[in-house]
Formats: sequence, C-alpha cells, structure tokens
Amino acid sequence: MKTGIVFEGGAFRTVFSCGVMDAFIKKNIYPDYCIGTSAGAAYGVSYISKQYRRNIDILLKYCNDKRYMGMNNMLDKNNRSYYGLEFVYQTIPEELAPFDYKTYDEWKGEFYAAVTNCNTGKAEYMKYSTSDRQNLVLQATCALPFLFPTITIDGVPYLDGGLSDSIPYEEAFRAGCDRLLVVLTREESYRKQTSESTRMLSRAYLKYPNIAEDILKRAKRYNTSVKRLAELEAEKKVIVLRPDNTKGFSRLERDRSKIIKLYNDGFQKGIVNADRIKDFFELD
Repeated sequence: MKTGIVFEGGAFRTVFSCGVMDAFIKKNIYPDYCIGTSAGAAYGVSYISKQYRRNIDILLKYCNDKRYMGMNNMLDKNNRSYYGLEFVYQTIPEELAPFDYKTYDEWKGEFYAAVTNCNTGKAEYMKYSTSDRQNLVLQATCALPFLFPTITIDGVPYLDGGLSDSIPYEEAFRAGCDRLLVVLTREESYRKQTSESTRMLSRAYLKYPNIAEDILKRAKRYNTSVKRLAELEAEKKVIVLRPDNTKGFSRLERDRSKIIKLYNDGFQKGIVNADRIKDFFELD
C-alpha cells in the first residue's frame, strides 16, 4: 500500500497545516508520498526534514519584518514581489533558520509541488530537490498573481499551483497512492466565490489568456474538489483534516495571536487524530 499526504495552500492560513505537521513529527507519522500547493509545499518540506516548529518560528519572527513581506519589496526592480524573494527563499533557509537538507534527503518518499504553466494554464507537478538552492520550485508554487512575478523554470513562466489545482489529491492518486490524508486550510462550510476583484485580477493577466481563464474557473474547481473529497472520505479512501474556523484570518495575517491560535488548532487536531491516521496508513 502506498500512502500520501496532500497539503492545500492558503498563504498564512497554512499555519494550521504547520501545526498538523509538527504533531506528526512528534508522533512519527510519515507517508510514502507528499504533494503540496503554494504554502502547503513551502511549509511541507520542513515537515519532511523533521524540523519541529521551524515553520511557526519563522512566521512569528518574520511576519512583521519588511524584508519578509511588504510593499517595499514590490517596488524593488530586482524583486517585484510582495515577498522578499532572496530573503525568504535563500537567506532564511541558508543562514537564519537553516533547512536540514541532509535529513530531507534521507527520507525515502517523494515530495512534489503543484505549479501552473502560464502558457498552457495547466497544472504541472514538480519534484522538490535539495539541489535547487534558489528554491525555484517553491517560489513557483507560491507565486500568487499580482503579489509575485512569474517564476521562470527551464524557460517556462509559472505561477501559483492553486490557480490550476488547489488541492492536488487527484495527482496523488495518479501517483499510485491508495490512501490519502488531505490537510485543508478552510473550515468545512467554506465555498470559494468569484468576486469582482477576482474578475479584475483576471483582466490583468490578458497577456496569459489561459491564466486569466484559470483565475475565473478557480472557485468552481475548488468547490468541486471539496465535494469530491467528502465522497472519498465516506468511501474511506481519504481522511480530511481542516480548521474549525478561519473567518477574520487574512492570508497575509500579521496578528501573532491569531497565527498562534490557528497553529494550535492544527497541532491539536494532529495529536488527537494521530492514532486514527496511523491505523489508516497501517503504520507500526
């Protein structure tokens, strides 16, 4: 049997998933395969490297640091992102909160990140490798429209994987997984809507017509995925963990008390469900 974990994105809402990840590190729960979208991938690699609390410590320390995120980064002609790309994807993992490349490489499984090809509008799934010290794959999966420039890999421009595949559970099944744990970052009642601001964002990407279309289709795709996951959970092929409530929590949240509360929700759910997940995955 091949087991897998799927991590939804959601920018800072993914701190819920960080809590789940830390609970799993404590309980020694690791699958054969992991895939994440956006922040779900960016934070997920620290779970695989077994670095307890690394994600939450980085968020709490740097969420209000202008080097980490802020409009000044957008104005930098060499950055053009709300996030400080070099600071987030190189300075932090190499110097300030070193990523444990050795432990990550010792894991026997596979880790993939969903990205969106700007030319085709299709989802692609790129394997994360520690040889990529610029972390281009993680930059690409997190490249939210407007907040990031397109990230070029092998001559192809990419944006956030959530545009084409917010919850890549189908790819996990295609990769051969028999049982999945899916970690979402929205409460059970949440359904995505296409707002006027979303339509405006779509018009800003007319250079990439397939991306403009993805932006408009995203809500329907997301809601279809949530409905299908409920069916798969009833069929006992999937376990879904999700927060109780994310209302009032911004995807760029700076309130440390809110961040800690959502992290703790994830950690407690991970601990409470650990034995059930071990049984589901048939772990010793």
